Amino acid sequence: MSNVAKRQTSALDKVLRVVLYAGLLTMAAVYLAPFIVMLLTSLKDVEEIRTGTLLSLPGSLNFDAWSKAWNGACTGSQCEGMAPYFFNSFQIVIPAVAISTLLGALNGYVISHWKFKGSDLFFAALLVGCFIPFQVILLPMARTLGWLGIANTTTGLVMVHVVYGVAFTTLFFRNFYQSIPVELVKAARLDGAGFFTIFYRIILPVSTPIIVVTVIWQFTQIWNDFLFGVAFSGFDTQPVTVALNNLVNTSFGGKEYNVDMAAAIIAALPTLLVYVLAGKYFVRGLTAGAVKG
Repeated sequence: MSNVAKRQTSALDKVLRVVLYAGLLTMAAVYLAPFIVMLLTSLKDVEEIRTGTLLSLPGSLNFDAWSKAWNGACTGSQCEGMAPYFFNSFQIVIPAVAISTLLGALNGYVISHWKFKGSDLFFAALLVGCFIPFQVILLPMARTLGWLGIANTTTGLVMVHVVYGVAFTTLFFRNFYQSIPVELVKAARLDGAGFFTIFYRIILPVSTPIIVVTVIWQFTQIWNDFLFGVAFSGFDTQPVTVALNNLVNTSFGGKEYNVDMAAAIIAALPTLLVYVLAGKYFVRGLTAGAVKG
């Protein structure tokens, strides 16, 4: 290839790269626009919101709306802000994620390395569970929670999320464990290792990538859930998503959009932080089990 042709190819590559980066930046700006509007609105007072535009900068940084959204905004008849419901969500999310992840790991381990008669049918039934709409299980779950005496409680909500989420966690772990050589498990069994010994000493140590995937997935799904929260929680056990809905639909006097936006960002912060801090591990975990399965 002549020097002229090389220079032309190099110039074309530069142009294409500029076009690519410009397109990516444009899409990123479009994607981030709603969040930017929310953030700017939350830092303005009510008068600035009425007289300015969506993208106008606040005259000064005003965090009064954030303070009110956290501990003073009305979410119905009580004006305690988002704080109590924020911690309610953590009381639901932490045990639900831990239990569903552990059950998924055990189920995936059994299905992939301790085959039994009907294991494939069992796995197929779990796959069907991944596609059952939320609305279908509302009435059966309500009756079950009432029969167990845990309706309108945090324990009841934890149970709901574990039951609904275990199909997904089992699918994740089963596909990942399919990439672990069967010979490794067979060798351990020949050496006298039992079910839990193999799981604890061989399977779990290599499960970090898929555990990260499962935790991120379950945390996001449970934290952002609204339907189960509004259907199965009591007034004192409502998650943050239900409280946010009540806050937005409750107003005394003029509508305070700055408080609504601050509350929405507060409700979204945990999931945003999870994806910002652990997003790359999510992708790595998904691809780690893609060799087989």
